[in-house]
Amino acid sequence: MSGINFPTNSDNPDSHSNHRNSTHQEDFFGSSYNPSSSFQVNPLSHHPPRTPRTSDLSSSALSGSYVYGSEIYHSSISNSSNGDNQSVAGGSEKTELREVLSEKRPSAVEQFEEEDMRDDEVEHVKEEQASKVTAPEIWREMLKTSSGRDKAFKIMQYSIKVYLLFHSAMSSSVLFAERKKTPWELGLVQRLEAAGSGLSTTRKALIMFNWLTPLTSILASQHEDMDFTSRPKGKKQEKPLVHLFLRAPPPVLLDFVNGLSDDIYAWYRLGLIGKKTGERAGRFSDWCWFAATLIALVELGFERTVTAQKIQAAEARLYADSVTASSGSSKSSIAMQIEKEMKKLRRQDFWLKIQRTKLLMDLLFVTYDLFNIKYAPKTVKAFAGLSAALLSSAKLFNGHRTALLLKQSRS
Repeated sequence: MSGINFPTNSDNPDSHSNHRNSTHQEDFFGSSYNPSSSFQVNPLSHHPPRTPRTSDLSSSALSGSYVYGSEIYHSSISNSSNGDNQSVAGGSEKTELREVLSEKRPSAVEQFEEEDMRDDEVEHVKEEQASKVTAPEIWREMLKTSSGRDKAFKIMQYSIKVYLLFHSAMSSSVLFAERKKTPWELGLVQRLEAAGSGLSTTRKALIMFNWLTPLTSILASQHEDMDFTSRPKGKKQEKPLVHLFLRAPPPVLLDFVNGLSDDIYAWYRLGLIGKKTGERAGRFSDWCWFAATLIALVELGFERTVTAQKIQAAEARLYADSVTASSGSSKSSIAMQIEKEMKKLRRQDFWLKIQRTKLLMDLLFVTYDLFNIKYAPKTVKAFAGLSAALLSSAKLFNGHRTALLLKQSRS
């Protein structure tokens, strides 16, 4: 094993200054920090240390919670309409978006090791154990969470709207134009319309008070002092609340005001606030959703670019290994490791494509709401909403399935 040693301060004549700087570094990094430490490099390794990958499964699917931070921001979504019967997307898409935009990732090493361990454990799950994880069991775990219930209600809501569109188109067609509608048929349409509106209000209520999460993140930044300068221990100077909000990352502030406007619109839907205030809050919430969706698409495009570069690099390494290896021999361990890594990267890219399509559907929906596009608004919004509901539900379903498989492998 060869070593790479870092220079120490022993040769510096200003030893007192070095000692003082070392003390400050130790206070910041902890007692385990040692500037003269070294790390070992394996000379037999054929590959350099790999960079961490973005997980194809959100850690929230396993833990059920999200942590907001100020470093890296991702993507997901929500909507609030301007009428009782037009509130289709609801605030859950905004909840998904704020979870991605304001999610604080773990350190690079911790993230890479955790993802590798998770993927390896899932791959080593026996078929008998995997067969025990049934679809009803996964749905049961999904419906335990507010996000899972929201996805179920969303699918029901948009399915009703799509059915009503087909029913209206069939009723107005030439074949059925002269047919007299029965009272049962008229009552069914009225009940479905009322059910769609009720599901929209229910979904609004499920995501109320989500602004507490970004607020907690903003207040928590008060205890994170990144100043390297020396100051007496035990003396903490609290920052004004306005100062904390000004220093907060823009996606977190956007999430905070979006959550407040969502709640105001939900209170209007419940009859607690006047129509004028509620509709203004709903439109402001739509603008927040529109901006957050664009940010999420940019972040997602960057992640897909990085993933594509990693796949190309892995393919090049695999080709180089196949050329150097003898033609008659079986696959080397290096080639098997590269193929395993490529499989993980392709799976990750697949879920990134799913997420991108979902974001595009949400962007189409909110664009119709904000700019009052007159071309088939009901049809476009209904199908866009149903597509987004199915895609987001599939991703959440896969996350809970992975969690159950890990539980089976560890039991």
